[in-house]
Amino acid sequence: MTTVTDAAEADRALKLRHRATWALGDYAAVADEVIPSLGPVLVEAAGVRRGDRVLDVAAGTGNAALPAAEAGAAVTAVDLTPELLETGRQAASARGVEVDWRQGDAEALDLPDASFDVVLSCVGVMFAPHHQRAADELVRVTRPGGTIAVLSWTPTGFIGRLFATMRSYVPAPPAGVQPPPLWGDEDHVRELLGDRVDDVRAVRRSLVVDRFGSGAAFRDFFRARYGPTVAAYRGVADDPDRTAALDRDLEALGDAAVDGDAMGWEYLLVTARRR
Repeated sequence: MTTVTDAAEADRALKLRHRATWALGDYAAVADEVIPSLGPVLVEAAGVRRGDRVLDVAAGTGNAALPAAEAGAAVTAVDLTPELLETGRQAASARGVEVDWRQGDAEALDLPDASFDVVLSCVGVMFAPHHQRAADELVRVTRPGGTIAVLSWTPTGFIGRLFATMRSYVPAPPAGVQPPPLWGDEDHVRELLGDRVDDVRAVRRSLVVDRFGSGAAFRDFFRARYGPTVAAYRGVADDPDRTAALDRDLEALGDAAVDGDAMGWEYLLVTARRR
């Protein structure tokens, strides 16, 4: 029989693995070289204004937190991985903005109820393993009338297909852990937020990525820099055949997505107002 203590220990171990995964590679290079426009897109969609109290959940290196601070908001950025927060601190200093960086769990935020005007997450909260817990926290810390804005990769878009491709090369997740790209499904997000919000708006868009001219270029960049891909390769490092197969699969995935000199990476942008 599983006890409360056993469940808590299992959850703690899971979060430690997540933290270690995102510390691998060089996520700042992904944020700065591949997806830098996503944070400003989210901040604009959320209507962040000077003086707003803004929380960026699963903030990473500050893709959304930094432009929100540049808009004049008082920004708190929370992430599970301290290595990413340190990179964010350095970036904030270089850009001359103030952000309150805090290590924390998106599923259990150490923050008061209804304490933020705007709560954001840019391809971040989608990676919290238990979606309902994370969604409950987004709602809880948003003031009534405040805005929740989440940008996530879709299941059928390029990054969704990346995770589907890597699935057979990584251990199966524990029971109850949900696939990150589900946050890119509008019906799923509406169900998570429920009747605690209104004025829900969801739009699918495509990020034009011109960083990779071939599948091999994409594979090599992500193999070295993107935490989940780095982890997948480490998991098969002792099996040359599996490593070669992963190489082929990721190259084929990239080649299929290249159109001319660019790729299109689909995402879902959801905004809602807390009741």
